[in-house]
Amino acid sequence: MTANDFLQIGIYLVVLLLLIKPVGSYMARVYADQPNRVQRIGAGVERIIYRLCGIRADEDMSWKRYGIAMLVFNVGGMLAVYAFERTQQWLPLNPQHFPALSPDLSINTAISFITNTNWQAYSGESAMSYLTQMAALAVQNFMSAATGIAVAIAVVRGFARKSAKGIGNFWVDLTRTTLYVLMPISFLLAMLLVSQGVIQNVKPYVDVPVLQASTYANPVTDAAGNPLKDAQGNAVTKPAPLTTQTLPMGPAASQIAIKMLGTNGGGFFGANSAHPYEDPTPFANLLEMLAIFLIPGGLCITFGEMVSDRRQGWALLATMLVIFIPLAIGVTAAEQAGNPILHSLAIDQHASALQPGGNMEGKETRFGIAASSLFTAITTAASCGAVNNMHDSLTPLGGLVPMWLIQLGEVVFGGVGSGLYGMLAFAVVAVFIAGLMVGRTPEYIGKKVEAYEMKMASLAVLIPCALVVICTAIAVMTPAATATVGNPGAHGFSEMLYAVSSASNNNGSAFGGLSANIPFWNVMLSVCMFLSRYTLAIAMLALAGSLAAKKHVPESAGTLPTHTPLFVTLLACVVIIVGALTFLPALALGPIAEYLMSAH
Repeated sequence: MTANDFLQIGIYLVVLLLLIKPVGSYMARVYADQPNRVQRIGAGVERIIYRLCGIRADEDMSWKRYGIAMLVFNVGGMLAVYAFERTQQWLPLNPQHFPALSPDLSINTAISFITNTNWQAYSGESAMSYLTQMAALAVQNFMSAATGIAVAIAVVRGFARKSAKGIGNFWVDLTRTTLYVLMPISFLLAMLLVSQGVIQNVKPYVDVPVLQASTYANPVTDAAGNPLKDAQGNAVTKPAPLTTQTLPMGPAASQIAIKMLGTNGGGFFGANSAHPYEDPTPFANLLEMLAIFLIPGGLCITFGEMVSDRRQGWALLATMLVIFIPLAIGVTAAEQAGNPILHSLAIDQHASALQPGGNMEGKETRFGIAASSLFTAITTAASCGAVNNMHDSLTPLGGLVPMWLIQLGEVVFGGVGSGLYGMLAFAVVAVFIAGLMVGRTPEYIGKKVEAYEMKMASLAVLIPCALVVICTAIAVMTPAATATVGNPGAHGFSEMLYAVSSASNNNGSAFGGLSANIPFWNVMLSVCMFLSRYTLAIAMLALAGSLAAKKHVPESAGTLPTHTPLFVTLLACVVIIVGALTFLPALALGPIAEYLMSAH
């Protein structure tokens, strides 16, 4: 690694930490039980929304009511997105006259966006109308992010409240998240991105002359539009002139802002944030990376303030950084080292040395290796999935890092809301293990952790792990799935493992060598996305409901301090060990095997 690599990582972390504290404190006031100045600013708009929707804002919901409201709202959103996708050919704002998506791709995309996964088995600029992008996908970018934050705040209330029956009101939390947090920050970010060149319009696509005319092999089709083949079964082609290039247009900036801020990750264009219309400059790239971690990091501060012990929030944030920083350095070092296969070839006079330019395959020259590698670590540590380079082109060890970050449950910052309540599940497990070591009933934030809480926390930790290993095994044994793999051997296995890991942990990024738009992948990944998102959320709401009903336990000499470096180390070890024990055999068959074969 170079000094520039460390400088970019360092600048990013310093700016992020400067932003996290005020954002976290602001969100604590947004969700406070007692009215305050922040809430009074939009109180009139809130009352209008509640009146129009028939919401009783003063209702304090039990965890079951809260969970049912969340599920009903999200299933309704799924049906709305599905309807837009299946009827977009008849709806306005479709200047390219895109047809409807297939039923299996439509349901996959709908579930993907309501679960904050944004797995995309389609290319945005060649499949989705402007109306579908704005009224369906962009809306769910807001709603799925707001849902995750609402659940996280409900879980925090479970720790903060004493002998309470309720954990808040889902509709109020959803409304306040959208009005006070997501919309204002998204608007500001969208304006900054437009200033950098991200497009925002509803114009038809534009044909422009190319700088140098050329020819390409154009497939020949019959009267029915089917491709013709010769006697050997090869496609028949004929030379065709290439004199123009089609430039896609569209309302991109408004969707890019919330896709980053809400850790959604769904690109307006097929190349996602590698496309110059989504991420045109190094400053825009920095803004997008900051937006990904801004709310997940800020929620740690919110947690500390809501439980009246800021040290607890800083401890969770420190745990995330302890895991994230070495892995960010690791992926950067692997990409700077270059492709191990090329080291053995006499390409230059120093074949035994590192490649002077590192591994630039799949990366944009306007970002380079350092910014691309940092973006890779950030987007997979968070439940985002946006990419500014092609993960399928990463070196074996470089690809191992984002895959493992996803498999850790994306609690290293994680998605908006889901990262915090996922880390809290690990914290409950960590204090339980510590309690077993000293022979005492474990306590966390003044609440005893007993059998019921451990069951719920264990479900939250293990369900995504189980989905990954079971569904990857099913894919490996299914001919329809293996036929979609673009590369043989260990890398092909990594493509399937990455896809299932991404869906089961609500990330959305992929190794691009996998052709995922077939019924098998669309259906199976839909099941993974839905089960992982909602079973985990329901388990954590159940845990919150149980904790909220408990009395506060005063600290004693036997209480384990959960704000010290010792607990940060214990919590980080629990996260890493669960990931290592669960996925090491699969990783050994994929990226580790690929590295060993390429290095020798």
